[in-house]
Amino acid sequence: MSGGVDSSVAAARLLDEGHEVCGATLKLWGGDSDSGCCSVADVDDARRVAQQLGIAHYVFDMTDPFEALVVGPYVDAHAGARTPNPCIECNRHIKFDRLLDRAARLGFEALATGHHARVLPGPGDAFQLRRGADADKDQSYVLSMLGQRQLALVRLPIGEMTKPEVRARAAELGLRTAAKPDSQDVCFIRRDEGRERFLRTRLDFRPATVVEAGSGKAVGAVPALELVTVGQRRGLPPAGDGSRHYVRSVDPASRTVLVGTAAEVETRRVDLVEASITWTGHPLPSGTTVVAQTSAHGRPVAATFELGGDGPAVQLARPVRPVAPGQTVALYAAEDPDLVLGAGIAA
Repeated sequence: MSGGVDSSVAAARLLDEGHEVCGATLKLWGGDSDSGCCSVADVDDARRVAQQLGIAHYVFDMTDPFEALVVGPYVDAHAGARTPNPCIECNRHIKFDRLLDRAARLGFEALATGHHARVLPGPGDAFQLRRGADADKDQSYVLSMLGQRQLALVRLPIGEMTKPEVRARAAELGLRTAAKPDSQDVCFIRRDEGRERFLRTRLDFRPATVVEAGSGKAVGAVPALELVTVGQRRGLPPAGDGSRHYVRSVDPASRTVLVGTAAEVETRRVDLVEASITWTGHPLPSGTTVVAQTSAHGRPVAATFELGGDGPAVQLARPVRPVAPGQTVALYAAEDPDLVLGAGIAA
C-alpha cells in the first residue's frame, strides 16, 4: 500500500472478494522525500486507510537494497550517459522480488498491488500479463519485466477498472485517498530539488562539446553531459537554419554530444542488452512480429524482434526519435496488442 488511491481500492476489492488481507508499505528511501511511496505523509495515508478497512498494516524497511539496486545504479547510469528507469528497476528488484519473497516466507498466498494492468490465466498453467482496462492509466509497461514465477503470485485487483471508477469506489468507502493526486515523480528526488540537484550531490558534472552529426562541426557546449538524454531537444543550440537540434548520442570518453535535426536522429532499430531481456512466457524466436513501446506513455510501434550476430534488437516499422540507452523496450503481441510478451533494455 503506497498511500495512493489505487492500492487503497485494490485492498478494498480483495476484502470484498472474501480474502484475508494485510497491508504492507515499503520504507525505501532513507533521505528526504515529498513524493511517491517514500514520504512520511504517504506512509501515514496507507496506515489510515488500513485502519478504515479494518486490516493489519506493516511497514517493511528496504532502504539498503533500494539504495544498492535502484538509487546507486540510477546515479551510475547518468555518469555513463545512460537514461535509467528507476521505477522499473524498483519493480524488478524490490517489489516483485524481495517483497514477493518476504510475503511467501510470511505465509501469504499472493502479493497484490494497485497497478493498472491485468494478470489472467493463459494456455495450460501459464499466466498472461495484459494492459489495464484504462488505456490512459495503463501500467503494463513498468511491469513488462515480470516472468511466470512472479505472475503466478501477483494479483492486480483494479486492472479491470478505469481511474474514475477507482476514485468513485474510494469515495463510496469514504477512504481518505479518494481525491489524492497521482504521484508522477521519482520518489527519492524531492520536487523542490529536481534531478540536477540530486545528482550534483553524488556526481562531478563534466561539460561536453555539442557537435553536429551532419557537418561534424562544434556548435556549442552543455554544462553537464550527465544530464543529457538521447532524443532530448531542450538546452541545445539550434541548427544553422534555425531548426531544432536533437541529441543523437553521448560519448562520455570524448565528452561529446552528437546532435542532428529530427530527420537525422530518427532510427528504425533499437539494440537491446542481451542480459536484460525477460519474457512473460516463452522466449520469442528471431523474426517474430511484435508491437514495441519505448516509454511508459509512448505510442506503440509495429516492429520485429531479431536475434543476429550483433545481438538482440527491435527493428521498427517506422522511424522514431532515438531511444535512450538504459530505457526499457516493452514488447506486445502483434495480433493481440494488450498482451505483454517481454522486455529488454536499450543498449
